[in-house]
Amino acid sequence: MEYMYYLATASLTLRVVEHVQAMPWLPVRFITVIHQIDGWVVRIKLCRSLDAQEDGDLRAFLNEMGIPYQPEIRVQMALWGLETGQTPVDVMRRYQVAVVSHGHPDRTEIEEFRRQFVRGLGYCPETLA
Repeated sequence: MEYMYYLATASLTLRVVEHVQAMPWLPVRFITVIHQIDGWVVRIKLCRSLDAQEDGDLRAFLNEMGIPYQPEIRVQMALWGLETGQTPVDVMRRYQVAVVSHGHPDRTEIEEFRRQFVRGLGYCPETLA
C-alpha cells in the first residue's frame, strides 16, 4: 500500500514526514521526498495494508496537507529506480529529478536541501518556505 501526495511547501513536507514518523504503529517501508520546481512529492510506501480506520485517518491528514498525486512518467521511473535499489544520485542523474530523501528521512535532510537551494538562488522561493 502506498500514498503519494503533492505538497506546496517545504513546511508542509516536513509536517507530513514528522507526522508519519510519530506513528510507530504505521508499517512504513520507506518514504521518498522529491522536490520539483513548483512543489514537493511525498511517497509513503507501507509494508502492509492498513485497516479502514487507519487508512481513513492517514488520508484525512494527507488531504489536509496536500493533494493526491499521479506522477508523470519521468517521476514514475525515478520512484521505481529508487524502489529497486538504485542510488538517489544515479536516479537524479538519469531522470533529472531532485531526490531529497529516500528511506527513513529526518527533518535535517529536508532542511539542509532547502538551505543549500536558497543559498544557491540567493532568495527563497515560495515552495521552499
